[in-house]
Amino acid sequence: MTTEVLVIVALNALACAVVTGALGLLALRMMKRSSFVVQLMLVALAAIVSVVGGMSAVATQMYVSTHDLGVFYSVAAVAGLVSLVMAAILGRALVRDSRHLRSAAERLGRGESVDAADDASAPRHSTTEFSDLAGELAATGARLAESRARERRVEESRRELIAWISHDLRTPLAGIRAMAEALEDGMVEDPARYYPRMRDQVDRLSGMVDDLFELSRIHSGTLRLALEPVALYDLISDTVAGFGPVAHAKSLDLRFAGETGLTVLADPRELSRVVGNLVMNAIQHSPSGSPITVSVRERGDGGAVISVEDAAGGIPEQDIARVFEAGWRASEPRTPGGAGLGLAIVQGIVTAHQGEVIVQNVPNGCRFDVLLPRRAVAV
Repeated sequence: MTTEVLVIVALNALACAVVTGALGLLALRMMKRSSFVVQLMLVALAAIVSVVGGMSAVATQMYVSTHDLGVFYSVAAVAGLVSLVMAAILGRALVRDSRHLRSAAERLGRGESVDAADDASAPRHSTTEFSDLAGELAATGARLAESRARERRVEESRRELIAWISHDLRTPLAGIRAMAEALEDGMVEDPARYYPRMRDQVDRLSGMVDDLFELSRIHSGTLRLALEPVALYDLISDTVAGFGPVAHAKSLDLRFAGETGLTVLADPRELSRVVGNLVMNAIQHSPSGSPITVSVRERGDGGAVISVEDAAGGIPEQDIARVFEAGWRASEPRTPGGAGLGLAIVQGIVTAHQGEVIVQNVPNGCRFDVLLPRRAVAV
């Protein structure tokens, strides 16, 4: 076959393909709202018509016999029918996958879960892309469910916080009101005896207000640390010494054992509050005669660990994950300050220092560890 003949054949095939493709695009545009199956079959039909048209034009110019041309048309018809059937099968599979994915998206929109089990019960997807998309929808559904659960816990903690704060504020206010009315009515034989009690109640109110203010600064991101080199041994020993009389009143053995020479870059006031809240938490829930051990040591990576360990019986495993939530209380609350704020404040302050606070049960009690990172340790 000469080059001239090949060029003619190619031009005829190209002309038929261009005309058929243009008509196919026009038909697709007119049928853009039709089913995906119909559009896919139309594409397959356009390809078949393009091939048959090109071969017919070439056969006419090459003077192919009528018998041979009939055979070609028969083969083309069978091949075209098979192609249309395959296009229809593929189209139905793709439509099925799209309906499944649309149903999954609708369930996500209604707030329902779309997990792997739901996806596994559906028919196998026709393509890897649809399978990946279904998997991503299931993962998105899991993340949304987790987010909704977290929001519910936060909202529950907020309601609990408001309830506990209202209760804890009402108690000292009622006491102050009762003592003030008694003094006003002259029903007290020794008024001087009431003044220390009223001052204690006011101090209690002031402490709760301070806790609320501190927690609001933590949550709003307005907590500003005045970082400076802090000798941990001195800071912790002073803080523990301040709680000595409280521990002695409950017959508790409050001990401090730590390494000397550890210095960190921290806000001394806030770090002292962290230690104080943890120590007070232990004092409030430790039985008489039990030990409370406060320690500080250097970590293997150069950081520092401040630990407060008690013998108060430990924390139920199901409650450990929630002890740092503001306002949350178990049946035996382990949060200082009376309103469920102490440990939430501890976590906020430690996080602001780029550290971490963890709690774990130990024999007969639990231990809180404040982990200060290596970069917070002064050289």
